[in-house]
Amino acid sequence: MTSTAAPTEQRTYEVRTYGCQMNVHDSERLSGLLEDAGYLAAAEGEQADVVVFNTCAVRENADNRLYGNLGHLAPVKASRPGMQIAVGGCMAQKDRDTVVRKAPWVDVVFGTHNIGSLPALLDRARVQQEAQVEILESLDVFPSTLPTKRESAYAAWVSVSVGCNNTCTFCIVPSLRGKEKDRRPGEILAEIEALVAEGVSEITLLGQNVNAYGVEFGDRQAFSKLLRACGEIEGLERVRFTSPHPAEFTDDVIEAMAETPNVMPSLHMPLQSGSSKVLKDMRRSYRQEKFLGIIERVRAAMPDAAITTDIIVGFPGETEADFQETLKVVRESRFAGAFTFQYSKRPGTPAAELDDQVPQAEVTDRYNRLVDLVNEITWDENKQFVGRELELMVAEGEGRKDAETHRLSGRAPDNRLVHFEADFSQVDGEPRPGDMVTVEVTYAAPHHLVADGPVRALRRTRSGDAWERRTTEPPAAGPAVGLGMPSVGVPAPLPEAPACG
Repeated sequence: MTSTAAPTEQRTYEVRTYGCQMNVHDSERLSGLLEDAGYLAAAEGEQADVVVFNTCAVRENADNRLYGNLGHLAPVKASRPGMQIAVGGCMAQKDRDTVVRKAPWVDVVFGTHNIGSLPALLDRARVQQEAQVEILESLDVFPSTLPTKRESAYAAWVSVSVGCNNTCTFCIVPSLRGKEKDRRPGEILAEIEALVAEGVSEITLLGQNVNAYGVEFGDRQAFSKLLRACGEIEGLERVRFTSPHPAEFTDDVIEAMAETPNVMPSLHMPLQSGSSKVLKDMRRSYRQEKFLGIIERVRAAMPDAAITTDIIVGFPGETEADFQETLKVVRESRFAGAFTFQYSKRPGTPAAELDDQVPQAEVTDRYNRLVDLVNEITWDENKQFVGRELELMVAEGEGRKDAETHRLSGRAPDNRLVHFEADFSQVDGEPRPGDMVTVEVTYAAPHHLVADGPVRALRRTRSGDAWERRTTEPPAAGPAVGLGMPSVGVPAPLPEAPACG
């Protein structure tokens, strides 16, 4: 399985991430742990000595995708003495020994509760010449105490909790991530302050049900208090969070969002279905009327708020009439964007055992109609911005076509993505990632805005300074010393996976 060749030089690593934003955040920790242990990130196009798969178990094709990728690596590993492969995340937590049985060339399998064990498991697999499988049933060390490698200097995830206490019938995540565990507010705020001191100016509070935060220490308004406390941190310009659950989304959170200037007017509110009957079958603990009431109150408090959502079509027992209720909610809510999914049967979930599974042809038809409606609405909403000036935080790596279109990209306060012309004739200098620019929107597409024409204003920021330092200063020699403190970087864009909310 593992070669007997001992490493004679610094080994390289690659982390491949699948699934939700929690996995993206965990991968930051995995990268930090590996660099703390002396590994180097593999250069682009280079085959790494250690390949780590951080897996997802939400989608039906997750198994096939993982084992297909592992199969592609088998001959590579056979030709590279000392190469190692590790599989972690929700799929590893679920399948345990199955991974090694199906892919015996895998060296390490670890779960969602013990990501901190990865370097030691890699060493043990290399020494003992056999696969190491370690799956804990509960959280060992809260991930925020682990070393972290973030990729840029202006934005960061900050975890407020892990796990989930909900019992949605379609979701396997609570059984894999465990019951909700909350960090204390002081720990969270200390991490944010440390990040801001390093130059971060935008943070995203992360949890699988952020507005249930405080359940462990008995404060039902803990999340709104946390948002207000973020407003007191000097230098923190933008605060976002994901994902809340409609059943527990309370007015004190809406008030905190509206009254705290650095909390951005963007909200990801998972609908899942617009049919109250289907929501009951999903055990979602709210109904259509309550969801629409939340949207109405958010819009009353923040008229410019951009609301995004998750929607599943084809849940067992969903009729055409149920689907029409979903379309009704989409029309009334005027979402700025939606992650749309065809129901995927997941073994181990109650919904997988239901008899009334919807034929795939009907699921696909409904999905296509939903996507068409979502695109129509998001495009109409985006057209309202043509001719308006927006202040953007300049982003790095979010515009896939920026090089060929000679544009840069940034995020508006409501999180809309804007591609803007690299015309700096009216400002002094050029923006860096993390700097703020003012532009006028000239064109709207369903999923982004375009601002062609000169940049109207440029505000250079501490985040831009931090980005410049990171890109111009040589890296420190040797492995880092882990102190449990976060470094800085940018959370990846929200992946196309259902939020746990």
